[in-house]
Amino acid sequence: MADNTNPLKRYYRQPQISIQLPSKQKYYPETVVQKTVTGEHPVLPMTAIDELSFRTPDSMMSGQSTVDVIRSCIPTILDPWQLVNYDVDTVLIAIRIASYGETMDVTATVPVTNESMTHTINLPQVLDNIRRDDITDTCVLKDGLTIQVSPLTYRQITQSQLKTFEQQKIYSQVAQSEMTAEEKTKRFMDGFRVLSDLNMELLLGNIARIQLPTGESVADKEHIKQFIQNADAKLIKELETRLAEIRQQGAMKPVKVKATEEQIKAGAPVSYDVPITFDNANFFV
Repeated sequence: MADNTNPLKRYYRQPQISIQLPSKQKYYPETVVQKTVTGEHPVLPMTAIDELSFRTPDSMMSGQSTVDVIRSCIPTILDPWQLVNYDVDTVLIAIRIASYGETMDVTATVPVTNESMTHTINLPQVLDNIRRDDITDTCVLKDGLTIQVSPLTYRQITQSQLKTFEQQKIYSQVAQSEMTAEEKTKRFMDGFRVLSDLNMELLLGNIARIQLPTGESVADKEHIKQFIQNADAKLIKELETRLAEIRQQGAMKPVKVKATEEQIKAGAPVSYDVPITFDNANFFV
């Protein structure tokens, strides 16, 4: 029997690193993320098609290209749409390392002097900083309510960002239009209601249950919605703040860098934080 093995197979991409997910796969059935013997997931570098997909603006905005690239580079993640927010940054950093190496340049503005500076970031160190997060999914409010948090999925996050972007675009168009003041006010109020509904949707999606100081537990979504709609604004703001803090678990932390002597003399602080974000300007080499 003829051997049909492709002699070029030896040149196929190979895993460059392996990662553990910050969530420890707590929130996933095996239809979303496969279990591995070691708990680690091999990461392949991107293909040329992956790169092209990532560079397509519409696909990037919808989240579909990110999902496709994750599925291509980390085959054990079967449904990237269901990745929880704690794991997304780790996955993207790992793909960036596997594809282009361990460093990435980030441009930031020096405080006070407003000078633009480029800093080289060590991505394995960024991953190590994320690993130090001890993921917690509960918080206790000042009045004794215990919130059991349900992490947001990549699909929920992407849909929220898309809706927010759409409303910002509409707001800009309305503001620059020749509508009457009354028409503009109506459109602005419509947009405000859409964003309010979106905020409610995110809050509901982020709460699994609420336990009262008496020990009684409430998981009914309609009851939780009524609570959000009728509770004191101060209490809901506290809830939103605590949930936002919990969502930051697993996120890329800012990197602290030192200013030069000249910048310090010009009024800049001795050190300052540089936020790390991925975009087309720095993700690709």
